[in-house]
Amino acid sequence: MLIGVGLGPGDPQLLTLKAVNVLKNSDKVYVPGRLAKDLVAPYVDAEILEFPMIRDIEVLNTLWKENADRIADEARKGTVAFGLIGDPNFFSTFTHLKKVMNRHYPDVETSTVPGISSITSFAARTDVAVESSFEVSDGSDIGYKIHLKATQPRKIIEQLETEGYREFIFAERLFSDNETIISKKEDIPEKGNYFSIIYGKK
Repeated sequence: MLIGVGLGPGDPQLLTLKAVNVLKNSDKVYVPGRLAKDLVAPYVDAEILEFPMIRDIEVLNTLWKENADRIADEARKGTVAFGLIGDPNFFSTFTHLKKVMNRHYPDVETSTVPGISSITSFAARTDVAVESSFEVSDGSDIGYKIHLKATQPRKIIEQLETEGYREFIFAERLFSDNETIISKKEDIPEKGNYFSIIYGKK
């Protein structure tokens, strides 16, 4: 198994208990740079995998494949963690690595452990309170939308479809004993609650 582990913004005190447990119990831990290596050092001796910030697609694809090749056999035999700054599902190195792994090594199971992202870190450090809908952008086209407090999920989906969204996930009470995740549109209920979320992808 390959697990992407969010390490938070860089403060050692902001690693989650689950992140620390996964790091300690993994057979091998990789990180994409020195900052992440130093952050996990109290728990494990991680190995750095090179992920250079370049734009040459051919070179990048070669490097991604080389790193996937390096990880695949270990992830088949045991548990491999890939620790990275922030959260592994938001603008992250792990997202690219996971795509390559799924393409070339579909037998290797992948999962993620969330970390405190730059979005919530920014709000905490700047004393900014977000009390209404907001947009996060890196300059690229908007391809996703997350609707919180989805008390009427099917109505929300109908609206999102008019905006060009085609794939949907309904989630409720995440990481609790009553967690619900539904990825088939036809199975998504008419009603949700305060803890319900609709995810849409174009």
